[in-house]
Amino acid sequence: MSAPEPIRVLVVDDAVPVRRNFLALVESDPAMTAVGEAGTGAEAVRLARERRPDVVLMDVRMPCMDGIEATALICGDEPGVRVLILTTFDLDAYVYAALRAGASGFLLKDTPPSDLLAAIRVVAGGDALLAPAVTRRLIAEFVARPGRSPRARSLDGVTGREREVLALIASGLSNAEIAARLHVTVATVKTHVSRLLGKLGCRDRTQLVIAAYQANLV
Repeated sequence: MSAPEPIRVLVVDDAVPVRRNFLALVESDPAMTAVGEAGTGAEAVRLARERRPDVVLMDVRMPCMDGIEATALICGDEPGVRVLILTTFDLDAYVYAALRAGASGFLLKDTPPSDLLAAIRVVAGGDALLAPAVTRRLIAEFVARPGRSPRARSLDGVTGREREVLALIASGLSNAEIAARLHVTVATVKTHVSRLLGKLGCRDRTQLVIAAYQANLV
């Protein structure tokens, strides 16, 4: 059996020392490979289109084009590319815009290296990740902020069991925890999650959490 393809990572940060540190960290993991580096949002968009990484580690504050605009362009053009925002500030106001732009989550830049590598794996696997200490209040404030859609999220076509799963996702439960709560298998939960993603037009788990808040399930 052949080894799985390494996770392809694009590192974006306008500070060269920071960028090089992240590149070295990515290359230290045999399951990952760095496919490029960028110092501006515009350069990040160009490289994402050319090299199609699995995950983009995206800084927010950069010259020419910031990480929010770059995230929106990348997520709009390349649905298979996941963006993980790296920010210096806890609950940075830019994070809300990043979620709207399609980011799969965010972490603080001082996150321990092992946790950052784990986050890349999570996001590359199609899941979503937010800094654990702020997940619920981040999403709750996100949906309450001006600029969100004034219409409540419609759950037309979503079954009763899928609504239960969606509410539990928004409560921060993992697939295994949801399976235990509902007395079903993890595989069954994964099927429900996959169907919810399709029915609600969501990219990942983060957007499912937002959808649950917008539908007043939480």
